[in-house]
Amino acid sequence: MASIYFMQHTQVIPAPPEEVWNYFSNPNNLAHITPPTMRFTVTSPPYTGQVYPGQIITYFVSPVAGIPLEWMTEITHVAYLDYFVDEQRVGPYSIWHHEHHFQAVPGGVKMADLVHYRLPFGWLGKLAHRLFVKKQLEALFAYRFQAVEKIFGRPTAE
Repeated sequence: MASIYFMQHTQVIPAPPEEVWNYFSNPNNLAHITPPTMRFTVTSPPYTGQVYPGQIITYFVSPVAGIPLEWMTEITHVAYLDYFVDEQRVGPYSIWHHEHHFQAVPGGVKMADLVHYRLPFGWLGKLAHRLFVKKQLEALFAYRFQAVEKIFGRPTAE
């Protein structure tokens, strides 16, 4: 039986809810918060409207040894200023379900990323997860945390 893995990352962002929502729901901003070594490029046409269910976003990403992979996600659920969900339709995972949650808190927005994912190839996928995939995803979210702080600043202590 294949394993389904789960990650959760939370960050408080010192900005108004609309600003945070507009930044994270715009796929054109993804490259700014992804490590340059992954050579992340959005290939779908720029979309300047609001995120919506059914929206398809395509990318190239090089997560392993600089080998470019195509990735396609679909926005499956949206509740304005509350959450949106992207799910992989084409890409390196058997399952990729990424929930982006936003909660207004004093001084800003608490953002939570919840990711459920499964790797292909049975025991080889499990081995890859143990050897590098989990570490790579943790490093990606650690990079994002730092990049978001550079963009929005750090929350003030209360």
